[in-house]
Amino acid sequence: MKSQEFIRQKGNYENLICYKKSVCIYDITYYFAHKYLQKGDRTIDQMIQAARSGKQNIVEGCAASTTSAESEIKLLNVAKASLHELLEDYKDYLRVRGLVLWDESNEKHKQARRVCAQHNEPEFYSNAIKERSDETIANIAIILIRQTDYLIKKYFDFIKQDFLEHGGIREEMTRGRKQWRDEH
Repeated sequence: MKSQEFIRQKGNYENLICYKKSVCIYDITYYFAHKYLQKGDRTIDQMIQAARSGKQNIVEGCAASTTSAESEIKLLNVAKASLHELLEDYKDYLRVRGLVLWDESNEKHKQARRVCAQHNEPEFYSNAIKERSDETIANIAIILIRQTDYLIKKYFDFIKQDFLEHGGIREEMTRGRKQWRDEH
């Protein structure tokens, strides 16, 4: 390691599957809210903002990760909280309209879960949802939110392990300063 490169660059959120899924969730939610909710319903803005917050806080957390594991974890937790808020909006939508929330034993749920696990491309969902009912789209969004939540939890584990192995910015700065002194 060169002493000038002692701070490990992190923050490549675009490679994170949880980020890719959050983009899909945002796109689905934008479509869903405008198609199935009545114009003027505040839920439209709330759902879209919750989806946006989920996605954007992953971006912001990753951007902060180079210098602060604490900030990264806090922002990823905000992303999780926003996605949980959105999850409840979808569940409420289904419940108040007498639509079915697919449970894990439901064959549609099993099939959708497999498909959602394999696809992280917004284009796939943009095309697929145009041919689906509001019940199906809401259940797909719920499955994607739950998968993203799981992936964020796994990412938390990675961040914790990385911190234990390498420390934070102060430890990296100390190692870099010591190495520079040793070289000069």
